Amino acid sequence: MRSVLTSLFIFAAGALLALLLSGHVFLTSPATATTASTTPASAQTTLSPMASPAPMIDDWPENGPSPEQVLYLQRNLVRAALGKLTPRVAGKPNLYLVTFAGDGGEDVFRNEAEYAARLFAKRFGATSHSVVLENNPATLSTHPLASWSNLEEVLRGLGKIMKPDRDILMLYVTSHGDEDHDLLVDMDPLPLDQIGASDLAGILDRQPFKWKVLVINACYSGGFIPPLHGPGTLVLTAARTDRSSFGCGSDSNITYFGKAWLVDALNRTPDFIQAFKLANIDISQWEKQDKVTPSEPQIDIGAGIAGQLALWRKGFIPGPDVPFVPPGTPATAGSASLRQ
Repeated sequence: MRSVLTSLFIFAAGALLALLLSGHVFLTSPATATTASTTPASAQTTLSPMASPAPMIDDWPENGPSPEQVLYLQRNLVRAALGKLTPRVAGKPNLYLVTFAGDGGEDVFRNEAEYAARLFAKRFGATSHSVVLENNPATLSTHPLASWSNLEEVLRGLGKIMKPDRDILMLYVTSHGDEDHDLLVDMDPLPLDQIGASDLAGILDRQPFKWKVLVINACYSGGFIPPLHGPGTLVLTAARTDRSSFGCGSDSNITYFGKAWLVDALNRTPDFIQAFKLANIDISQWEKQDKVTPSEPQIDIGAGIAGQLALWRKGFIPGPDVPFVPPGTPATAGSASLRQ
């Protein structure tokens, strides 16, 4: 099914790009292309400036890399991200965080993905390691895309670095979700596959990790619990299976769940389960004030995972609070106000 959808996306995207790019000059001459093909992959980690501005396609940056350049660069960006991981601390469980900001049309998802990486690095010490996957016009040449293929590639890479029977994989997904329990994976006009609940379960089942924390911050995300449920797995979702969650949109800096669980609760406690309880109380109060149908975040605690997380927490003393500051905001501006 994925291959059929991929073929349709690629055909449609190719036709669209052909129309949009007609009349524009090629970015490289044949001689340049020949030289590039003989350059070692490790050297191809930066994008050359475009000879002419890319066509405006929704949120695509006017002077950014072309869609083809972005796709070509992904493998190198993934390798670079894995290569920047801090060394594993021997003798104790480590936690490896992968953030996945699926929708490139709103900065709120990028904000959460990058904040989570900062939070874990600064507050939870040397046993925490992070990789950021995100779709955003501002980071096309600096972060790997949040895509099905990149997620699989990163997980395969982590499987070679981690101790799968001791270390904990944490996946923090933030995007839009629909009533069929599909995540929006979008960086228009790139032909990216969407990821449903069963798709994500299949991606994870192909990896060797015994201990997992899976956070799905999206509308209707409770529908991800049945396929993700299992021993050694903690699943947190921002809403129940038939409810919307709140706080996304172009005017928001962070979602309700991201603010309540990441920023407020995890700056009070490193215990993910206790943080969920605290976040649930705050979200309920905010939604009552807003007079909206409660999202009712969900939690599923698989056998053994609470104990393994307790062993991980013994490996560090939590650092000071990490304020939430959206990317591009001056550091002197301080923490963003509640639910902006």
